[in-house]
Amino acid sequence: MNRISLINHIFEKKSYLCIGLDPDPSLLPVSLGKSPNDLLDFNKRMIDCTKDHCVSYKPNLAFYESLGSSGWKILEETLAYIPSSHFVIADAKRGDIGNTSGKYASAIFDYLKADAVTVAPYMGSDSIIPFFDYPEKWVIILGLTSNPGSKDFQFLTLDSGEKLYQKVIRESKNWGNDANTMFVVGATHPNELTEIRKIIPDHFILIPGVGAQGGNLKEISAFGLTKEAGLLVNVGRSIIYASNGNDFEEVAAKEAEKIHDEMKTYLSMYTSS
Repeated sequence: MNRISLINHIFEKKSYLCIGLDPDPSLLPVSLGKSPNDLLDFNKRMIDCTKDHCVSYKPNLAFYESLGSSGWKILEETLAYIPSSHFVIADAKRGDIGNTSGKYASAIFDYLKADAVTVAPYMGSDSIIPFFDYPEKWVIILGLTSNPGSKDFQFLTLDSGEKLYQKVIRESKNWGNDANTMFVVGATHPNELTEIRKIIPDHFILIPGVGAQGGNLKEISAFGLTKEAGLLVNVGRSIIYASNGNDFEEVAAKEAEKIHDEMKTYLSMYTSS
């Protein structure tokens, strides 16, 4: 999905919600079992009950790879079930020497047919450039993450006076362009979004951490939205595990709808001028 199609989808639906599809057997509703078929059924039912409220889905590959070959099969069938209108992010956080990254890119884009992949830029440009060899696919670079350990390195002050995460974003934005590159910025860092927007005023930003991790949707929308939207906000656990009872689909749909309604307001407030 190219940039124009993504922007159009966001404004047509008035939503920039991305839903994380991370099936955990220990968290499935009590009415379901824990077999591979149950996990696939759960994913499909989550897609069916939320697809009207979101524009994107983001399966984290670890939840599938940890189940071995059956998990990979669940991932394949889940991606095939997602409507073609929705933007699909393979949350893989890949990044290795060039020829290895080329194989990672082929697995994500040629085989799984995802629209985007998350990558870790620590090894530098040659570990990420192979992912840009796919027209109309997106590379989503980790910029500033929401986990507690982000403070270990990402906020280090360099001799130039800027933070390490700012240097990473400033350098890596030149590996692609705003039509094929996004950045991950955690929702628990809303104040930093103002400075990040000065570095990447037109790029899309993928923001995880709203919901279970405590990120505030209004704050990140105020700091991050642009005239062309420019945001995808990922919400996972607080939607897909909103209930573990027989009403899990209904409750998940209501939670997604609540976020969708809030996003309608913010799109109107912060993208018109």
